[in-house]
Amino acid sequence: QVQLVESGGGLVQAGGSLRLSCEASGSTFRPVTMAWYRQAPEKQRELVATMTSHGGTNYLDSVKGRFTISRDNAKNSVYLQMNSLKPEDTAVYYCYVALLGGVWGQGTQVTVSS
Repeated sequence: QVQLVESGGGLVQAGGSLRLSCEASGSTFRPVTMAWYRQAPEKQRELVATMTSHGGTNYLDSVKGRFTISRDNAKNSVYLQMNSLKPEDTAVYYCYVALLGGVWGQGTQVTVSS
């Protein structure tokens, strides 16, 4: 079983920065692809960024150049550094691990004010 605990969300003004963290725990965890998704009110959940166990990354077009995904395999953690935030980045952000059919975190709210 794998559990994910996210932290780092909050309220920030447009142009500001936030760093999200997600730590995985559980006896079955091993380095696999980890990702961040987000879901804004009345919108579908969308993939924001992914990172494979070997460091390969992929980003949603609208966040390229502003967001950076990273991971620390020793800490079973993945991070999302978000810079130059925009009001349209407001959403609940979810951590995801590609294990056991997919494991989700509880979500952390990010609100960007204009």
